[in-house]
Amino acid sequence: MKHSTILIFLFSCCIMAACRRDDALDDVNDIPGLGGDTWVPGPIDVWIKDSLTTPLNVAVKYKWDQGELDFTHTLVPPKEEKIIPVLSTIRQAWLKPYEAEAGALFLKRYVPKHFVLVGSASYNTDGTITLGTAEGGRKIVLYVLNDFRTKAMAGYVPSDSFNVKQMFHTIEHEFGHILHQNILYPQEFKRISVGMYTSNWNNVSEANARADGFVTAYAMSAPDEDFVEMIATMLVEGKQGFDDLVNGITNPGPNGTTPEQAKAKLRQKEAIVVKYFAEAWKINFYSLQARTRTAIDGLTR
Repeated sequence: MKHSTILIFLFSCCIMAACRRDDALDDVNDIPGLGGDTWVPGPIDVWIKDSLTTPLNVAVKYKWDQGELDFTHTLVPPKEEKIIPVLSTIRQAWLKPYEAEAGALFLKRYVPKHFVLVGSASYNTDGTITLGTAEGGRKIVLYVLNDFRTKAMAGYVPSDSFNVKQMFHTIEHEFGHILHQNILYPQEFKRISVGMYTSNWNNVSEANARADGFVTAYAMSAPDEDFVEMIATMLVEGKQGFDDLVNGITNPGPNGTTPEQAKAKLRQKEAIVVKYFAEAWKINFYSLQARTRTAIDGLTR
């Protein structure tokens, strides 16, 4: 016991000696990242400040920070030459249509305040790909920026329009979540396809999903996803594109849904989306749809 007491006493003295409050922490400024990342603002930072931060209080993180992302996925930083073209098209084809229909105050209140940009897709173990995420209405992560090209960008080919529409589908999908998390959509929407939602949606083809009354296969995963997939598809494809999608259903669905039943389900869902935007947000959905589709056409045609 005597030896133990001596050892404890000596150990305590060492701790006290090592942790005196008046000891200086040498070279504290040499610790990487302490105090946050800093760099001399360049043209990208100036554009973000003038176009997004000042008018909408939106911050954009394009410098690589794995702490903003899932550590279990291998991801690639965005190419800097993609940043301004991507963000300018987001402003043109997403923010401006909403501002024209709902006003600047709506955007300032509901647009996420923090965007994180990633160059590659996020591949999941079940074979699916995550193209975007929204966290509590505050933060949106956008993936696959390095594949983004519009007709105004060098090297554009018609097939690139798929990536452009895919990005805006992701944005409209995630913003749809933010809207319904603030004001819930009518519960009657959930009853249209009750009993048909499945966790195995990734094993269903797009054609079979539509034949059962879902606008995409992912819409089959849950009612919330069904609702925002309707919003995203209707906005990005435009009214004519959505009508073509519905009218193109000719085969029975895997769950025994007839083409007439599938079309009726999609039209019911369309009507609820339009009504929701009008009553919850005072937005004319078909006008917003026309503005959005026109803007996307301007990027791809």
